Amino acid sequence: MELNRKTSDPVQWTPYLIGKCIIRALYVLINNLYCIPAYVVWMFCFSPLRFIRPDLYWYIEGVLFKWLLAMVTCWMTTAGYRVVEVGENVSPAYNEEALVIVNHQSTADVPTMMHALQHKGKAVRHMMWIQDLIFKYTNFGVVSASHGDFFILQGKEHRNTMLDKLQEHIEKTYLTRDRKWILLFPEGGFLRKRRQGSQIFGQKNNFPILEHVTLPRVGAMKTVLTTLSKETLKKKSTQAPGGFVFLTLKKKLKSK
Repeated sequence: MELNRKTSDPVQWTPYLIGKCIIRALYVLINNLYCIPAYVVWMFCFSPLRFIRPDLYWYIEGVLFKWLLAMVTCWMTTAGYRVVEVGENVSPAYNEEALVIVNHQSTADVPTMMHALQHKGKAVRHMMWIQDLIFKYTNFGVVSASHGDFFILQGKEHRNTMLDKLQEHIEKTYLTRDRKWILLFPEGGFLRKRRQGSQIFGQKNNFPILEHVTLPRVGAMKTVLTTLSKETLKKKSTQAPGGFVFLTLKKKLKSK
C-alpha cells in the first residue's frame, strides 16, 4: 500500500495557507472534543445490552468504532491524501480470523491503516489492535480500551509478563467478542528508534543489515498464533506486497 499526494513547489507560507492550517487544526481539535465523548456517552447508554444482548451491544460498539476511524480518514482525505492498495486481493479474509502485520515507519501509519480499513467489510468493526501502553492515556485510549484493544508495556523486564497478559486477553476478550483481525506492528516501535538496535542485533547474529525496516520482534506474533492455534483447524498464510502480511486462522470459536 502506498500514499499518493500531489506535490508541487516548496510551500509558500501565505496568509491564506496559514489561515487554512489554523482552520484545519481547529477542525481536528473540535472533532476530538465531541466525537470521543459522544462514543463514551452512547456506549454508557447501551451498557445494559452488554448483559442482556451482548451480541447486539458489540455490534453497536463496532459501528461506532468504525465511525470514529472514519473521522480520522476524513482528516487525511481533506488534506489531499489518498490511499492506493496494491498486491493480492485479501477480501476473502475480511470475515476470517487473521493476524495483520504492518511495518511501522512513523505515526502516519496509524491513520493510514484506519483509512485502508474503512472498506474492509466487517474487519474494521471486529479487529483488535496491539499497541504501546502509552496510547492508553491519550484521548483515543478510552475508545481503544472499551473496544478491547491490548496495550503492551515495552522493555525486557516486562516481556514475559506482557506475553502472558496478551494470551489471557486473547482468550477472554478476542474470542468472546468474536473479533476477527489482530493488527500488530512487529518492530515494536518507530523505525527511527529501532533501526540502530536492529542493525547491532543483525551484526551479532549474522542477519541482514536493514535500512528501511527493522528485524521483527516475534514475541507477540508467536503468542497470538500459539494461543489461537489451540482451536485452529486450518492455517493459511498470504503475503501482500506493500508491507502487509495476513495470517488467516480458520477455526471454530467457543465463546466463554
